[in-house]
Amino acid sequence: MTEVKRRPAPAELDLLRDLRGVLAPEQVVTTPEELVCYGFDAAADAVPGMPVAVVFPRSTAEVAAVVRIAAQYRRPVYTRGAGTNLSGGSTPVDGGLVLCLLEMAEIVEIDKVNLTATVQPGVIIKDLDEACGKAGLMYPPDPGSVAVATMGGSVAECSGGLRGLKYGVTKDYVMGLEVVLADGRVLRSGGKTVKNVTGYDLVKLMVGSEGTLGIITEITVKLRPRPEAMRSMLAYFTDQRVAAEAGVAIVGAGVIPATLEFMDHTTIVAVERFTHVGLREDAEACLLIEVDGIPEVVEREAATVLEVLRAHGGEVKEAAMGAERDSLWAARRAALPAVARLRPTIIVEDATVPRSEITTMLDLVADLAKKHDVAISVVGHAGDGNLHPSILCDKNDPVEMERVNAVIDELFAATLRLGGTLSGEHGIGTSKQRYLPWEIGDVGVEVSERIKRALDPHDLLNPGKVVTLAAH
Repeated sequence: MTEVKRRPAPAELDLLRDLRGVLAPEQVVTTPEELVCYGFDAAADAVPGMPVAVVFPRSTAEVAAVVRIAAQYRRPVYTRGAGTNLSGGSTPVDGGLVLCLLEMAEIVEIDKVNLTATVQPGVIIKDLDEACGKAGLMYPPDPGSVAVATMGGSVAECSGGLRGLKYGVTKDYVMGLEVVLADGRVLRSGGKTVKNVTGYDLVKLMVGSEGTLGIITEITVKLRPRPEAMRSMLAYFTDQRVAAEAGVAIVGAGVIPATLEFMDHTTIVAVERFTHVGLREDAEACLLIEVDGIPEVVEREAATVLEVLRAHGGEVKEAAMGAERDSLWAARRAALPAVARLRPTIIVEDATVPRSEITTMLDLVADLAKKHDVAISVVGHAGDGNLHPSILCDKNDPVEMERVNAVIDELFAATLRLGGTLSGEHGIGTSKQRYLPWEIGDVGVEVSERIKRALDPHDLLNPGKVVTLAAH
């Protein structure tokens, strides 16, 4: 069969001509083979799209120029980093331009006096943390995709990660932003001062806005001193509910671990066969725990954790510092790709409940899997109630997908009944948009739409995500 190549419309040709007038030729990509790679993100249930072009600006001035051109032609702009987001947040649902910020990847400054770092959005999170480590500092937020995810995407989605229990999430660290608005103007808000209550908190407004209110081009984050000591432990359990109860009991005993992670039996087996780090495949669940701080506190907290784990019947193994510890946490970070090999499609949710309801949530997930005959593995951040039920399915099987959608509906409804939230760290995007009124109500949706319309009246920045504006 002869391949039919799409011909750009005259208006698109004018758009591309103007883009090439402000960017170098290699910064404007239009070949179909490359465009298709930017039509989706890591969310298996998001509908892919096809952009007119992908542009790779190298400065704030170039981002602003692209936005002004897009506004002139009323073409949407979909900002993108590494595309690791899990809610359809960067998919080009209505053509337009994908604006990829990977080439803006400079660590502008690490300020040891003010304990801040200033970076461009394309900086990889792990690279920033490693650079901070050379100065004895750390950037705590660490999503599972930390080795490839970008700072811009992390801020836009307000990602969490493994250290969220003790150290908080991305919004707790962003102090200042430079943002290109929908008309191409540049907004600067916040800075290096610890205290700042001048006017509305525009920084917090932009964090987690998923590219719908502005395009983040520079970020100032606060840093923390790197802990002097740490101890990592792995505990196996014969009952996943008891494992979750042990996690809650650790916090109840007055210890806030740096990380407190949960994996169920399916996940353990998948991770072991993927990484071969020596996990016990006969366990029904496991907890991975790390405490850090000054040596004296670490020893005291580790002793408490060990006592709690053993009181709950956990079989505990301590990981030696160095390669053994690194392999243990690498295994945890490999949970998603490991489980993804089990079926053609994996839908990773992040419904989050209060810590006290985590065992109820685990029971609920098990009941839903049985009720709808759907395979679900569970991994998550047990210390903060943020579980990731991962639904294993085949999106090409419409009958199975009906059951999957029923599971998701009931999962979110139950999460909200338990006092939880639709998303702990993945965002709303397109995947959860229809559930938004369930949590924030009609008034919340209306307020969100008013904010969006005030900053982006023509709905050009990542349209179709979070809220959808009705045409005037």
